[in-house]
Amino acid sequence: MSEYIARQIEERQKSWHQAKALLDNAASEKRDLSAEENESYKRMSADLDTRAEVIKTLKADEERSREIAEAAVVAPEIRAEAPAPEVTDVDRLRSLARGEIRSLDFEARAVSKTSTGAPVPTSFYGQVMEKLRFVGPMLDVTSTWNTTSGEPLQVPVQNARPVGTVSAEAAAIVASDPTFSSFITLGAFKYSFLTQLSSELITDSGVDILGYLSGVTANSLGYAVNSALTVGTGTTQPLGIVTASAAGITGATAVAGAFTYANLVDLVYGLDRAARMVPTFGVMAGADAIADMRQLQDGAGGFVFQPSLSESTPDRVLGFNLVENPAMVAPVALGKSVIAGDFASYIVRQVGGIRLDRSDDFAFNTDQVTFRAQIRIDGNLPQPSHVKHFAGGAA
Repeated sequence: MSEYIARQIEERQKSWHQAKALLDNAASEKRDLSAEENESYKRMSADLDTRAEVIKTLKADEERSREIAEAAVVAPEIRAEAPAPEVTDVDRLRSLARGEIRSLDFEARAVSKTSTGAPVPTSFYGQVMEKLRFVGPMLDVTSTWNTTSGEPLQVPVQNARPVGTVSAEAAAIVASDPTFSSFITLGAFKYSFLTQLSSELITDSGVDILGYLSGVTANSLGYAVNSALTVGTGTTQPLGIVTASAAGITGATAVAGAFTYANLVDLVYGLDRAARMVPTFGVMAGADAIADMRQLQDGAGGFVFQPSLSESTPDRVLGFNLVENPAMVAPVALGKSVIAGDFASYIVRQVGGIRLDRSDDFAFNTDQVTFRAQIRIDGNLPQPSHVKHFAGGAA
């Protein structure tokens, strides 16, 4: 599989260089792309996106295969003991589906485990969280605090650090304490949804009930949670990272919110150097804004976008990690279409794991079993200066 991933990376590089050559040719002739060239560029750009998703999926599959292979290596004396079969998440879900139990709580735990030397499927919680991260990046690039209960959690906001000063020999050392301006409070907003399965599907042991329920749970909750953690207002939902970010750069007027090379440079380097040096620093934008970055050149004809050279590294812009977030707006007048900063400064507070309940009464007349999934979550950015945004100019 590694060879196939490498081939995908190589083909993605070819598409990028072809697209770059197309833009360079138009730029050298001081003209826009023709209709035919524009269609070719769109195909190349789509190929870049498609192969990026393929690489991401194959990498995840390869990692799971590695974990399963490692899990299968068990000492002979342990195999000989033949302990009692372990109850897996599949067993628990089928018990819930049959009505033997009414509710399940899936706690945050490792995404895979072993039983008597034989591999078992990834846990329900692990599958859901893995798929949630594919839906949007906000549960992947930020800091997650998991608590067992949902009472208000206060986080201090520091506005001044201790300052070191030179001291003469035998002189008193000057005291310098940090100061705190206020607190932010993290709550626990509940996100939930209902889905239904027919009784026939439940009784059919061949149905992958774990895969189905984890998939619909991840999609239904993932888009809602990622959107709230990105652009939430902070009233009846989390305060999103874009909403909480500090003002960075405002674009020119009458350009429909478009950004320039200089805008991106000013945005990135308008942040503290210490923030730019941490590995969690990056640039985040939606697909439309990233498409614009791919065509953007610096004054010397170089492109600000650099495609990934391996499956383990993301694409980059201006040399920094580039994160695609589908919840962010396209470049529009007054729209915050790009943010840059230390994304780990944003705190996601999750209460427990994922709760799954069932009801035989809700859809009794259609002989369907109703499942309800819930997750409790909140988010905020204690230090807004750690993340800044680009806002499009007025129309």
